[in-house]
Amino acid sequence: MLRLGKMSAFSPGNGCPILARSVRKSGIPRKHVACDFLSLGLLLATVALLSGCRLDMHAQPRQNPLSRSDFFPDQRSERPPVEGTVARGQLHEDAYFYTGKTGSTPGDYMPFAVTKEVLERGRERFNIYCSPCHSRIGDGNGFIPSRGFARKPPSFHIERLQKAPLGYFYDVMTNGFGIMPDYASQIPPLDRWKIVAYIRALQLSQNATRADVPAGQTVPSEPPKFRDQPGSGATLPVIDSETTSHSEEHQ
Repeated sequence: MLRLGKMSAFSPGNGCPILARSVRKSGIPRKHVACDFLSLGLLLATVALLSGCRLDMHAQPRQNPLSRSDFFPDQRSERPPVEGTVARGQLHEDAYFYTGKTGSTPGDYMPFAVTKEVLERGRERFNIYCSPCHSRIGDGNGFIPSRGFARKPPSFHIERLQKAPLGYFYDVMTNGFGIMPDYASQIPPLDRWKIVAYIRALQLSQNATRADVPAGQTVPSEPPKFRDQPGSGATLPVIDSETTSHSEEHQ
């Protein structure tokens, strides 16, 4: 520290010269300037050394995937999952819902009630994923076979597939069959079951008899009545609801 009054030209504490007021007025010796530069250099070197010793989490020791590790007895760095571990969202307690099988045998019942909404959703998914090969009525004459595909898919209306259990169709969609790939990644389990329900509806619609028609309905159904013209490519047809409703009442 700078003392008032007379002061020695040298500080006994650090060995560096501290000039008295009378000396400082006359000029600063080179020895004092060199000592300041030396202190500044030591300070900068210390800061650089400490900054180089910083260790972040991204720079911690690690093993490359599938590399050898001497830490574990089997020398594998990749550790197997703990026995009984289930990934999030993969706890499939209802085995039939996710496999369509009871044990190793395909089941023949729906895991939930079939409603109109279920069939509408099944028809929508069927037309997107299945109809390109199987066609919209399920006879195997879809767009892809019509363009020269070597293996035509079988019709859903043959006797073998009419008698096939519901779980069979679910299993084929889940795991594939022959040259047909699986659709497990594109279609979730719930939608797969809805497609199964719609396939059964298709089979019934293409192979129904007059005995299957509810009482009061005609086969084929009466065509709709239009008000003026059925419409053109630029206009939509307008159904005459009054005439149509009267004809349905007389059936």
